[in-house]
Amino acid sequence: MSYPPDPAAQEPGPVYPDPPYPGTPAPPYPGSAVPPPPYPGPVVPAPPYPGSAASAPPYPGSAVPAPLYPGSAAPSPPYPGPVVPSPPYPGSAVPSPPYPGSAAPPPYPETPAPPSYPGGAPQYPGAGAAPSYPAASTAHPGVTPTYPSGPQPTATAPPYIPPQTPPAAPTPAAPPEAPAPDDLDYRHAGSRIHVAAHQRGADATAIGQLAVQVPGFLVSLAVVASFAVGILGTAMGWLVILAWLASGALVFHRPTELAFARHVMKLRAPLAEERARLEPIWREVTARAGIEAHTYELMVENSTDLNAVAAAGHVVGVTTYALNEIPSSNLAAVLAHELGHHTGGHAWTGLLGYWYSLPGRIAWAFMRGIARIAIRVASVFSLAATGMVYLFIGMFVIGGFVAAWYITVPLVAAPYLLAYVGRQGELRADRQAADLGFAPHLAQVLHHFQAQEDAVKAQAAAQGRQLKEPGGLAKLLTTHPDNYTRLQALEPYLQLGR
Repeated sequence: MSYPPDPAAQEPGPVYPDPPYPGTPAPPYPGSAVPPPPYPGPVVPAPPYPGSAASAPPYPGSAVPAPLYPGSAAPSPPYPGPVVPSPPYPGSAVPSPPYPGSAAPPPYPETPAPPSYPGGAPQYPGAGAAPSYPAASTAHPGVTPTYPSGPQPTATAPPYIPPQTPPAAPTPAAPPEAPAPDDLDYRHAGSRIHVAAHQRGADATAIGQLAVQVPGFLVSLAVVASFAVGILGTAMGWLVILAWLASGALVFHRPTELAFARHVMKLRAPLAEERARLEPIWREVTARAGIEAHTYELMVENSTDLNAVAAAGHVVGVTTYALNEIPSSNLAAVLAHELGHHTGGHAWTGLLGYWYSLPGRIAWAFMRGIARIAIRVASVFSLAATGMVYLFIGMFVIGGFVAAWYITVPLVAAPYLLAYVGRQGELRADRQAADLGFAPHLAQVLHHFQAQEDAVKAQAAAQGRQLKEPGGLAKLLTTHPDNYTRLQALEPYLQLGR
């Protein structure tokens, strides 16, 4: 009985369970000159031995590098064990993917082989555990570790970038402070305002200031005349005297006033946002008073104190604290108070009296300096010399009182009289603000002043200190009445609800 020929006997390919031995021929791969025999079942050809034209990946311990996959620029990773490739798929010129248990990643039908990865190729569906990649916890953009279907990318994996600590989030800026509330009753907004018959004047307080300054003016005139005539002669001396007398008109010269406010009083022009807040309030105050708003210049002082000032003839200054921290109604009350100083003539008479008494003040300061120097020099020699200097100064003062008492007595009393007139001027300015309807708001400002004074006293008491209160003659030299006196003067307006 004849048997059909054994298909495996035509071209038997040895199957080695162990690593191949050198010199043993390996069956060709698909596409070679000798086609593989048709096997009834899965074809399991032996991998080529080292030294063949198309060598398989090296076994463990082999030094022969593995061939490149079609279309791949990187070599395939070494196999952990014997490679048993499957027969090619129909129409494919490259080896088919491995069966379960194989670590080699051949391409899918009609697709190029996947790129090589450091440490091993990715695992396909049906294969064993996925290979581990360096720093696998960090995903690389554009790289897909598994390919369930479709074409596979041919580009190599991008270089590994170690994870970086993200930059710390910037600290959010503190929210801007809320602006002071605008609670002013703009009753004249958009309506026709009345214009007062007298935009400025001189009340009893202003006239009193001028009267008190007369002795100082006479002393200054004598000082200027003595120096001008004694140094420049009679003709030129009188020209200097007339020029000094005419210089008082600069008090009402707008550029000179602004220069005085900037350089002497340290005021500045308001910024755009400051002017946007200040001007509507100022227009309401001047409208109630019947004063043209553009008559006066608004300026700002950089200060953390709640304060305002009426300077020269046309300047109204306010601190940045008063501008930004207090409600609009309180700021209007402060501005109305300063407007009362201007309309009452307190500002220009005070500055005019100060200017004309300045030469006498300078001469008095010079004489006091000479007296101090003389006393100090005399004290170096002996006690008797010091006593003689004191005796000479005393005789000079007494002689001045006897010879020109009508000048020396007013000069001595002038500081106290000026302080009294200043206190009366503050009360008159308060009444001006109350007449415009700002009595309750001005009272709030005065309560704020009193709270500040009480806080300073409490802090000093907590530290074991005691603030020195002015008393006696020093209290008579204060130019502002105390807060309780001013609040008491506002009570009639508060009771009427004005």
